[in-house]
Amino acid sequence: MLRITGLWGSLDIRSVFGADNLGSNPGRPTSAVRIIRMHSIVPPIEMKIRYWSDFGCPFCYIAEVRMKKALAELGIADETRIDFLAFELNPNARKVPVRNVVEGFARHYGCSIDQAAAQVERIEAMGRGEGLVFRYGTARNSNTFDALRLTKLAQSKGYRFGSEFVERMYKAYFEDNLVMADHDVLRKIAADAGMYSKEVDDLLNGNRFADEVRKDEFEAHQLGINAVPFFVINEKYGIPGAVDIKDMKRVLMKAYSEEESEPIEAGMVCGPDGCHPAKKD
Repeated sequence: MLRITGLWGSLDIRSVFGADNLGSNPGRPTSAVRIIRMHSIVPPIEMKIRYWSDFGCPFCYIAEVRMKKALAELGIADETRIDFLAFELNPNARKVPVRNVVEGFARHYGCSIDQAAAQVERIEAMGRGEGLVFRYGTARNSNTFDALRLTKLAQSKGYRFGSEFVERMYKAYFEDNLVMADHDVLRKIAADAGMYSKEVDDLLNGNRFADEVRKDEFEAHQLGINAVPFFVINEKYGIPGAVDIKDMKRVLMKAYSEEESEPIEAGMVCGPDGCHPAKKD
């Protein structure tokens, strides 16, 4: 069990995956996650959700959309703040991609192109099922560090602006299949969002917000999170992966009423070694 002292008190993190492991390792199946329970000193004034994600992670985009739907169906979307936190799936990824996702799946998992395409199609169907334009198979993976730094800059301009920018980034990758490491692509996304070109150029040509990205990743490491998406609700409840909306709603209702929750079925995640179900020890 981990204990973290924060703004509201000490945070105990427990998981049925194991005492200190909330993330997932490649190829390990999952069943459930136990709630993160906090010994609260001062209760929060609104629902606060933080989640770790990367723009090349299909289940992160799907889970984010499901979370927003769950909040809307419960009628608490306006009372809830959702903050995107950085998590690089592959810090060593190339800046210039050499293959698309289907080709990457075939290479990574040692299967044929047809088999890889079938796996990717199942993921695309999940995205389309949430109403998304989801062209995952033709997307090209690249290094996302600068994209995450740029997102930190957008988030520094206010919650609404930052949240809308995150959506632009997801759509750029999954709808338009743009390369997230391409500085010209990032400049165009930033310009469309209304960001100042000089500020964006200075960031891309320097190291601004690098520490903030590393801080997010360090916190994930400290919590034992090694695959994304991973949601933390009110610093008390944890949801790993793209779980069903009904399960999200159940945890959200428990968090909203400050009650203990039962375990939930965990969802799909992506980690440095690929996409897979969240871990169960």
